Amino acid sequence: MSHPPVAVVTGAGSGIGRELALACAQEGMAVVIADVEPAPLAQTQALLDELGAPCLARLCDVSKAQEVEALATATWDRWGRVDWLFNNAGVAVLGRAWEATEADWHWTLGVNLLGVVHGVRSFVPRMLGAGRAAHVVNTASAAGLASVAGSSVYAASKHAVVGFSECLAKDLEGIGAPIGVSVLCPSLLPTGIQASARNRPPDLGLTGPTLAVLEERVRAGMAASPIGASDVARLTLEAIRSRRFYVLPHAHTATSVAQRVERILADHRHIHQENQP
Repeated sequence: MSHPPVAVVTGAGSGIGRELALACAQEGMAVVIADVEPAPLAQTQALLDELGAPCLARLCDVSKAQEVEALATATWDRWGRVDWLFNNAGVAVLGRAWEATEADWHWTLGVNLLGVVHGVRSFVPRMLGAGRAAHVVNTASAAGLASVAGSSVYAASKHAVVGFSECLAKDLEGIGAPIGVSVLCPSLLPTGIQASARNRPPDLGLTGPTLAVLEERVRAGMAASPIGASDVARLTLEAIRSRRFYVLPHAHTATSVAQRVERILADHRHIHQENQP
């Protein structure tokens, strides 16, 4: 009996994750959805049921390797394959770099970075074993390509996701694997990430101080976004089909990246011009 192609989406309870799941369902795929929140996960499952998509919903804290491994095992037990893997779950912490708590770092890196790492470690070896064409999408952020004040913990985690994804792509290419990689780097848009503290484990305590001006900047950026989560999902699927690595949904991201690169090169030129004999 043949099975439909299968997509796995973490952080599928809301925002970009939910829209990725719906977009994959509209492609005729079976969809495995995972989230740490039961109610939003059930809401996404109901939307997939309305589309008639085969669906497996699992509660999963991606910061815990054993839970991601259990997600992979359940997926293979159900369908025996994964074609598209979206390591999408993420959280955010705002505040000055020196005011972030140790718990802020553990929580953010645990979800944003290790969540991606756990996904790759649990799913990619199985995907390699299948020997068929597949694709991995890791959700980073425009904050993984250029940084702004007040985003040190978040930006550090997302820069790490970009670097990890670049290395993953090179490693797969190096062994001739038929698995493509993309890194998704959206800027601010309306999602639930600004309220991600609702899922912070109680034993980690409260976040470090957050300036009201930072929170207002985030709210304003989300409200002003010319694109929404469904647009991001559509552009991501287009990138998969085109085998493109960087997915930059917001046009203004290019300006931020160009400014950062020019500063790097300007400092490089300055050093080497000063040291010319």
